[in-house]
Amino acid sequence: MFLQVQQKESVLGKHFSHKHFNNKQFSKKQRRRNGRAFETAEIIEFQGSKFEAERALPPIKALNPTQAEYLDALRTSPQVIVLGPAGTGKTWIAATHAADLFRSRQIDKIILTRPNVPCGRSLGYFPGTLEDKFGPWTVPITEAIKERIGKAAYEIAIKSGDIELVPFEVMRGRSWKNAFVLFDEAQNSTQAEIKTFLTRIGEDCTVVINGDVSQCDLDAASGLRTVIHLIKSQMLPVPVIEFSRDEIVRSGICAMWVRAFDEANL
Repeated sequence: MFLQVQQKESVLGKHFSHKHFNNKQFSKKQRRRNGRAFETAEIIEFQGSKFEAERALPPIKALNPTQAEYLDALRTSPQVIVLGPAGTGKTWIAATHAADLFRSRQIDKIILTRPNVPCGRSLGYFPGTLEDKFGPWTVPITEAIKERIGKAAYEIAIKSGDIELVPFEVMRGRSWKNAFVLFDEAQNSTQAEIKTFLTRIGEDCTVVINGDVSQCDLDAASGLRTVIHLIKSQMLPVPVIEFSRDEIVRSGICAMWVRAFDEANL
């Protein structure tokens, strides 16, 4: 029995010594190989700017003088009123400019609102949360923001509250600061609603009120008309940018139909 144990230990010792020798030999070869590889390797420096350039988005480009005036007003004035027919870029420019400010962390939040007034027959009550119910009304704005910051970043911002969709029903009592606030389709707001909106604005906000007074779906007086009258009569320091139907950039078809309806007074 003692002889058998001694033989086993001897075999294990030889196996261990052989394995240890092989490992040492492999390490020496690996070091030599690594040394040669390092001497002959081509050193490629990391070009961070390349990836930054790939992520960089082109600046918003004005397609006509009124769009250039609009962009200048957005950059220099805390409040802007923008008017004009469909397809002139009123909403797209505001949403894209807001997204760029948010991406560069010049603002903390984007606030989106509009009156819950359908331009045709109502589809009834939408299911889901408040955001789910209000979401369909803000699709033209949210799609432009998603296009600029990416869908994943948009979803994260919605969940964290950095992008808010705010219906008028929950606006009273709110206040915002260091935010871009976009009020779309303002021609469909009542005087009381637009007053509520304008008195929510806090410090370091950029506010855009966007609408087309010729497309009001209200039976009552439009709040947007009231605000324009107050700006002009009291000479308030708020630029009013107005697009004409000749400045429609969406498509030739869009321009054709806007012109046809206008000329028919419909």
